[in-house]
Amino acid sequence: MSLHLTMGIRLKKRYAGWFSHLRHTVRRRLRVAIPYVLIGSAAVVLSVVYFDPPDWGIWVAFAGLFLLLEFFAVEVNDRLMQSSGLMVIMTAGVIFAVEPGSDATLGMVLMGAAASVTPTDIKERRWFQPLANFGQITLAAGVAGLILDANLGQLNGVSTETLLRVAVASTIAAFAYVTAQTVMIRRAVKIVFGGENLEPWSQMGVLFSGQVIMGLLGGMIGAAYLIAGRPAILVLIVGVYGIGHMSLYAFGQLRESHIGSLRGFVKTLEAKDMYTRGHTERVAYFAQLIGEELGFTGTQLEEIRWAALIHDLGKLAVPTELIRKRGRLDDEEYEVMKDHAHLVEEILAEVDFLQPMVEIASGHHSHFDGNGYGGRGHTEGETPSLEACIIAVADSFDAMTSARSYRMALSQQYAIGELRRHAGGQFHPDVVDAFERALKKTGRRWGAPHVNDEEMARRLAEEPELTLRG
Repeated sequence: MSLHLTMGIRLKKRYAGWFSHLRHTVRRRLRVAIPYVLIGSAAVVLSVVYFDPPDWGIWVAFAGLFLLLEFFAVEVNDRLMQSSGLMVIMTAGVIFAVEPGSDATLGMVLMGAAASVTPTDIKERRWFQPLANFGQITLAAGVAGLILDANLGQLNGVSTETLLRVAVASTIAAFAYVTAQTVMIRRAVKIVFGGENLEPWSQMGVLFSGQVIMGLLGGMIGAAYLIAGRPAILVLIVGVYGIGHMSLYAFGQLRESHIGSLRGFVKTLEAKDMYTRGHTERVAYFAQLIGEELGFTGTQLEEIRWAALIHDLGKLAVPTELIRKRGRLDDEEYEVMKDHAHLVEEILAEVDFLQPMVEIASGHHSHFDGNGYGGRGHTEGETPSLEACIIAVADSFDAMTSARSYRMALSQQYAIGELRRHAGGQFHPDVVDAFERALKKTGRRWGAPHVNDEEMARRLAEEPELTLRG
């Protein structure tokens, strides 16, 4: 009886924690889903009540194209999808705004609402993504439609004289559409996934402007359709949409290949030394925390994260027995170990996309006061780049708070104390301050809470029979 009771208590605790996590996850999703559904519903109702319907034959044709492109949206950043569907909805919007008896707002809102659910949502039985997408797409479409109706609704057709007006209105509408979507998606992702589980969004300027240009092009295609007055032009239009989709697809594939290469490098390094398993990911996480605290942009955060992931790659060329040695390195061994800071340059010499990050990584053992060592990221007597200083702090903190072959993990209190003690010399003082603030915000603790002495940590590693009690 007691055995069953004990097991029951353990199972209850285990599943209570799981259900608590599940409830927390659902609550975060509901914080986004409920207001987004209300926003989307309001957009649909208001557009139906106050705006005229489009030509349903044209609407069905463009809605089908829009749905198809939205179904094949490309992940251009972590949990950020883009498609060339904006070209389609802007083409339809210009047509609906200019043609008498119809409005762009209603036609575009209904197209957005129809694209809220994808085949993947149905297949995987997802409920959050369709609800969130319903809100953000319909709002973005409604805002863009209002702009087109206000600027083009008075036109009696499109001619070469009014093309500039169409171009300006399309650009403004596309800008509003992309802005609304970006803001709402960013908010949803931040609330649901949190910063810790979200990689930085990079190249947002390029991606944002690219979408606006696609919207402008879509609007001009709509004008061309009206000037030509022939549905046969749809064949050419579909070709342009396809080119837009392929450009995004190529961007997404290139991003995936870059990330895949980085993962391969990390796995190769960690296979060589079990004690560094997870080290590079933690250093990347700490570096990202510091960068966010210092106000880095998404592209800067991605660069520093990637630099952190490759910062120890030079150890692939260092003898394994040195990396796994349980005791202290002698002077000769230490000199060999130091080579890893510039060997990363040789290993990645032909990887063009990583070159800016290689320079950061090669200087992560360079000191704030100009001492230390490294590759081209280090110049004796000069302060290294801020990015290299960030990697140095993140790397040193994780080295102290994680177990190594020669030493047990030290406490977070000890590690922060060491960073402070060497601030202004080995470490950039502003970076140390930013890291301490960022750690406090996370509320997490790292390292062994009761190990506050370097020598004791080494003895615990060298003599495993010793035990430490708090």
